[in-house]
Amino acid sequence: MIAFLIKRLFHALLVMFVISLIAFSIQDNLGDPIQQMVGQSVPESEREALREELGLNDPFMVQYLRFAKNAAQLDFGYSYIFNEPTTEVVMRHLPATLELVAATTLLIVLLSVPIGVYSAIKPRAWLSRFFMGASIVGISIPVFLTAIVLIQLFSIGVSWAPFPAESGWGSWLNGVLSTEGGMPAYGRGDPVHVFGTWYTNFASTEGLVYLVLPAISLTSIMLPLFIRLIRAEMLEVLQSEYVKFARAKGISLRRIYFLHALKNTMLPVITVGGVQIGTLVAYTILTETVFQWPGMGLMFLNAINRSDIPLIITYLMIVGLIFVITNTLVDLIYGMVNPTVKLTGKPA
Repeated sequence: MIAFLIKRLFHALLVMFVISLIAFSIQDNLGDPIQQMVGQSVPESEREALREELGLNDPFMVQYLRFAKNAAQLDFGYSYIFNEPTTEVVMRHLPATLELVAATTLLIVLLSVPIGVYSAIKPRAWLSRFFMGASIVGISIPVFLTAIVLIQLFSIGVSWAPFPAESGWGSWLNGVLSTEGGMPAYGRGDPVHVFGTWYTNFASTEGLVYLVLPAISLTSIMLPLFIRLIRAEMLEVLQSEYVKFARAKGISLRRIYFLHALKNTMLPVITVGGVQIGTLVAYTILTETVFQWPGMGLMFLNAINRSDIPLIITYLMIVGLIFVITNTLVDLIYGMVNPTVKLTGKPA
């Protein structure tokens, strides 16, 4: 285990070095930050002086080495927009993104496992066919369109009355097809302070209500993938010899499905799913933009629009670090679920 952690630490440092090099290399193509920091009336001489003060005229390697030296001390510079350290800006927006990802992950796990297992156990049932068809639709619809539809249905409301309202059945059907709306779809509301810059929506009913629509919207990206992955792996496991042998021994189907088969089904799901959960941090950009959720995705988009290069680079570094940590945790969990796997890569 120690050897594995040391090896992964070396890989993490290598990955972070590559990410920092790529992120720093594209800064010249992200626009001129001076133009965003000063007004149109500021003369060119003052602009050039400010550019010199910020070190933007230095050679690339000089700028990168200065950045790498400061980054080793967790100092990524000052944000041009907020005029404060970028790490403080990111830490202020990080809790909102992590809570949105946590709520989405919880929904994915609670829905994908039972739906995927049921679809594998009864692949020809009409409900299984419905789930598979709905998963194709879910994969095909972009997240921003799902978010807009959810806002229209549950925040603004829809009034549709195609049936005669005079009759009882027509009035009931019109009520089923219409929604009153009223759910919050803008911002986080009034989250509860935990400590430092951490505010949570999980500590109050109002906060949870604000999480509902953004979490469902973000869930629509990954849920179909997880359902189909679990179903495919479960179908393969159910055809294996040891499952057939367990059935021949008379072991109950419930024990076979949910103890033996499901455990082996989850091994590849953990590998693929863990990485996909990490990508949710990147997918939050569109979701946070539509719902104006004050997380890192919305912050990153604003930083791009205003050419806040230090904040952009800091965001890329933090997201890269989240990916590295996620991949390491996935490997550790995989080793605990399947003890026959040697994390060091040596044969058992």
